[in-house]
Amino acid sequence: VQLQASGGGLVPAGGFLRLSCKVTELSFDDYAIAWFRRAPGKERELVSCIYGRDGSILYGDPVKGRFAISSDIAENMVNLQMDSLKPDDTAVYYCAADPGWCVIAAVMYDYWGQGTLVTVSS
Repeated sequence: VQLQASGGGLVPAGGFLRLSCKVTELSFDDYAIAWFRRAPGKERELVSCIYGRDGSILYGDPVKGRFAISSDIAENMVNLQMDSLKPDDTAVYYCAADPGWCVIAAVMYDYWGQGTLVTVSS
């Protein structure tokens, strides 16, 4: 199983970015795919998660109403559309896979991508 995150960059506050996670050798029906982030000096936190079997979606409170997660089964991709970005969104973003439904605890996720840096300037 491999996950490859891409799409990070530098954007001004109020701007947008779209992150993508390319997933290989796992079924979206059997795994939840999540985005986590880690900001400097802070704990890793769940941003969003999608579970293909029932279509359930989870968002962290700081991003509700601004971010949207989606999956493209044909392309084996999970995308994270991030709008109305704030400087507090600055972090390294990781995609991860959990053999089950969406959960908040990062320790439950077995597979991780390499991370992509998002920097939001004020």
